[in-house]
Amino acid sequence: MKVKVVAKDIGMPPRKVRLVVDMVRGKRVDEALTVLRFMPSPAAVAVAKVVKSAAATAENTYETPAPSLRIAAIYADEARTLKRFRPQSRGRISPILKRASHITVIVEEA
Repeated sequence: MKVKVVAKDIGMPPRKVRLVVDMVRGKRVDEALTVLRFMPSPAAVAVAKVVKSAAATAENTYETPAPSLRIAAIYADEARTLKRFRPQSRGRISPILKRASHITVIVEEA
């Protein structure tokens, strides 16, 4: 049984989240959480939270044992972008784009 969990509007750019997501794709859930625990990136905390949520949903809803779960698919999509502006010299402005991402995790029984 496949279980899909989506975390929306995570306040990190998808380009940075994808670096972390690529490290855990295809691994077992407990192995992925171990890898994420020792990663220095702040995105690892957000990805670990979504993976834990997917594992808990599979365990509680479908009574699938946690050690037998693996990450079937995981990806980070682009979310909304906040557009801010900063004053520059000679009356000009420069844009600041604050990007966000949606993290999707699909777990299944191995």
